[in-house]
Amino acid sequence: MAVFGGGGGCGLLLIVLGGRGRRIFGTRHSGARRSVVPSEQLVARVTCALGVATAVALLTKWPVAAVAAGVLGYGLPNIRRASGRHQREIARVEAIASWTEQLRDTLSAANGLEHAITAGARLAPGPLAAPVARLAARLQYEPLADALREFAAEVDHPLADFVIAALVMAAEREARELGPLLGHLAECARDDARMRSRVWVGRARTRTAVRIIGGVVVASVGALFLIDGAYLAPYGTISGQIVLLVVFVMFAAALAAMEHIGRIAMPERFVGKRVRRHELVRPAVGDQR
Repeated sequence: MAVFGGGGGCGLLLIVLGGRGRRIFGTRHSGARRSVVPSEQLVARVTCALGVATAVALLTKWPVAAVAAGVLGYGLPNIRRASGRHQREIARVEAIASWTEQLRDTLSAANGLEHAITAGARLAPGPLAAPVARLAARLQYEPLADALREFAAEVDHPLADFVIAALVMAAEREARELGPLLGHLAECARDDARMRSRVWVGRARTRTAVRIIGGVVVASVGALFLIDGAYLAPYGTISGQIVLLVVFVMFAAALAAMEHIGRIAMPERFVGKRVRRHELVRPAVGDQR
């Protein structure tokens, strides 16, 4: 009753604050990286987990099943957003490639790199429109190299680091043949986007099989519980709960392993990294050999 009362009060407070237009949750910042899980999504996950766990606990009276249902409810919104994350990542890589090609084409008619960036800021692709606009604004009062490094930290993508590194080299050391280099980097970015699409399509059959198996297992257990509850009565004992816990842990471990294997590893970023203080310490005299 205390949990239900507290949840109802919090929900009422959120409804009132939302009706007044007050924003009480926001994205958290951690250095140069922005959090990909805002607090609104955390509230949605916790609410879904509590709802599913409460329903299963009232229906089965099994603590292990309630906890497992809560974990599943917590991860359910993330499962539904997996396809959206993939599409956003592809769009981001394509935007980096398009902006690089646009910058290459503008350089031939512009009066320097700064003028090319400023001239093409209004035509930047959608995922990069805001960062490129801020980059063009910073060029009015910051050096080009510093503004580019801040732009790399804001975009926060390894493929963009290669483009920014080429632009920084061109700004500081007057590198030649910048146009062909930008064209090659844009082609590499498009190859990366095509690779990600092929990997996603190739793993679609496995994802569908996992969803079908999970749905069949849940539906079968639910049907047995409703039709013949005595058949599942042994799971209500302590030993039955232990066995059920082992089964749930095995399922969770298998799903976590598949999720980990299915991730595409991103290379480490190298633009905008700050050298730590202990890395600047010179070696001792005897170690200088």
